[in-house]
Formats: sequence, structure tokens, C-alpha cells
Amino acid sequence: MSEHVLLRHRDIPNIDRLDVYLAHGGFEAFKKVVTQQQPADVINEVKNSGLRGRGGAGFPTGLKWSFLPTNLWPHYVVCNADESEPGTFKDREILESNPFQFLEGLMIASYGVGANLSYVYLRGEFWQVAARLDEKISELEQAGLLGENLFGTPYSLRLRTHLGAGAYICGEETALLESLEGKLGQPRLRPPFPAVVGLYGKPTLINNVETLTNLPPIFQKGAAWYKSLGTEKSPGVKIFSLSGCVNKPGNYELPLGTTFRELIFTHGGGLADGRSVKAIMPAGASSSIIHVNADSLLDTPMDYESVAAIGSQLGSASVIVLDDTVNMAWLVSKTVNFFKHESCGKCTPCREGTFWMNRLAGRIAAGKASAEDVTLLDSVAKQIAGKCLCALGEFSVMAVTTGIKQFRQDFDGKVNETRSEETVPQEAMG
Repeated sequence: MSEHVLLRHRDIPNIDRLDVYLAHGGFEAFKKVVTQQQPADVINEVKNSGLRGRGGAGFPTGLKWSFLPTNLWPHYVVCNADESEPGTFKDREILESNPFQFLEGLMIASYGVGANLSYVYLRGEFWQVAARLDEKISELEQAGLLGENLFGTPYSLRLRTHLGAGAYICGEETALLESLEGKLGQPRLRPPFPAVVGLYGKPTLINNVETLTNLPPIFQKGAAWYKSLGTEKSPGVKIFSLSGCVNKPGNYELPLGTTFRELIFTHGGGLADGRSVKAIMPAGASSSIIHVNADSLLDTPMDYESVAAIGSQLGSASVIVLDDTVNMAWLVSKTVNFFKHESCGKCTPCREGTFWMNRLAGRIAAGKASAEDVTLLDSVAKQIAGKCLCALGEFSVMAVTTGIKQFRQDFDGKVNETRSEETVPQEAMG
């Protein structure tokens, strides 16, 4: 791609300054929708663009907007800027380096669903980002781009930032709402869904930073232009957060449908020491592990349908590459430890299940387990799946079940190490 759609700061120096952003067409899209379009027209344009949620679920964005009832008011928009998934670091780059495009996207979404007050919920560690966003919001108010009767119309809008306290669970949208209301960050029972009963019990739209940042170019250049990027069912561009055993980790903005091979070898510089790709986690720690047991798997297009077809999920596209030096028993132990630490404890399957998975996986990785422990770990994981209040419990078992199924030899190798260490002293004693 010659020009970035989302990471425009890489093409335009100082685009984080309001004067520079305005000089490059900034807020023209927002002014256009407020002065020339009805909210229903805005929703239809988003539907026509084919934009899908970039927070992980890949749900059609315009359809999600249309779920908010028009007979219950007020409406709120909440941006999920919690970004706590291990391996994901795309939203932070947007917030730090291209903040006005993100804010304009949030403002367009607010108008589209009739919200007059919208929030940006940021993870607790983003306090510096939040402070800068507050400065940018203040600049917009002073410039007359936020506030009362915008562009001489009846529409008014205010934006607020809110910091969490660093809890992964608050990336789950209902736990985020609880935290935003000043309560303990734990998931709500659903239904009712946030579109009907959300923030303060009112209809609420929740979108990710990257999702919202797509909106200004869509309204500037049109839905047809956006659909020309990516694939038919997964239109547009995606920021792929590449990390792991690669020479050039980082964020790469590419059309959806770009192959793993192109991301890893063309953009990521390949693997260190010429090693081979053993496995890929395409959605961070929440991934089902892709066993790269055939070179052709690297030619899989990175879109929502193609990645699902090979047994995993694209999610937020935090692509972690694992080479042939990585033992999957060690990887699973690290992954499970994270989910055990971040479980809110509200539901029993997740609270107890992640605790016992962590104990078992740690024992296996340390070479202190029996073959029965590996089987038990797999059994515990399968008993958690499908029984949890929110997605955290479901995510916690992804690497476990797929890791054991596809790399059983890594786990059995740890067990065999234990047995050999135990038998050598006994044999030496005669």
C-alpha cells in the first residue's frame, strides 16, 4: 500500500497536531455527516462499507449500530481502549500518533447513534495517553468542533476519558461498563445486551479504537472505495501486531486477506537464524494455536473466514510467531498463568478452572509431571469451555486444548524428562 489509511502519521509528520490534521482534510467527514446527513444515513453508509469490528469479534459494525433502539434515550458511545491482550499494541499507536482521526471517528459514531456524551475507556497503564487525549479534546472544544450546536445545527457532543486500573477483564464490554460506572469490573449477565441496557442502564454502542479510526476515511472517500480494499467478506485494512520470533516485530497496516507469509517474511523480516515457523498464535494469548506442519499454511489469507477455516481466529490480529525452539508446554504454562491472574473470579468454571490449569501446566513445564497430568490438564480445559459467564474463560483454554492436541510430544517430552531424572539415581545406587 502506498498510503496508510489508519497509521497516517507514518506518511504525514505531526498529524497529531490539530492544524496539521485539519490541513489534510481533518473533520471534513464529521462536518459533512452532521450538516448533510441523518443518523440513519450514517448507519447505512457504515453497513455498505462492510466494516467489521476490529476489537476481535469481527462483527459487522453498521449492524451493531442499528441495534440501538430509537425509543429509549439517552444513547451513549463508549470506545474500548483497554487493549490488554498479550501481543496486541495497535490501538496505542493510533492513540499516541494519530489521535484526531480516532476522535473524529468516535464523533461520527456518536452522531450516527444519536449520542450527546461519549467516553473513551483506557487501560490504567495508559495514563499518559489519557492526559494527551484530554488535551486534544480541549483543543477541539476551543476550535468549535466539540460542544453545543455544532456547525449551527441542533446537535451537541461532549467527550470524556476514563482510566481503568489495569484489569484485563475490563476489555470485556460489560465489565468495562461496570468499571465505568464505578463498580467492580466484572461481566454482566446477558441478555440484556449493552445496545439496549448499557451504560447507566441506557442504550450504548461499544466499539474498538481501530474500528472507529476507519470511519473518517470511509465518509471522505465512500463505502465503495473502502470495500475495494481487503476481501469481499472482510473489507478494508487491518493493523497486524506482529511479535514473537521475528526479526522486525511491530505494527503493519495491510489489506485484510494478506497472507501470513507476506506479513512474517516480507514485512517482519523472517525468523532469526533462518529458523522455521513451528506455530502461529494469530489473536494473541486468546488464540487457538495454528500448527504450521505444512509450508502451504503460511499462504493462508489473514481474514476472518480464512483463519477460521484452518481452526483458529483472527481476533485482534496480534500475530505471535513461534519458531522451532519454542516448547509448547512452556508456552501453554505462560498463557494459562496470565488468564489465571486476570480471571475476575465471578464464575466458578473460570475461577477454579484457570487455577487448576495453571497448577498443572506449571508442573508440566517444570518437568515435574506425570503423563496423567497432561491428560488431566486437557480434561480440565474441556470442562471450562462453554460454561463461563464471559469470553475470558473460553479464551483461557484455547492454547491448552490446541497445544496438547497438536504438540503432544512437547508435553510428553517434559514427562519423559522427569522419569529419566528419577530413574538415574536409582540405577546408580544399584
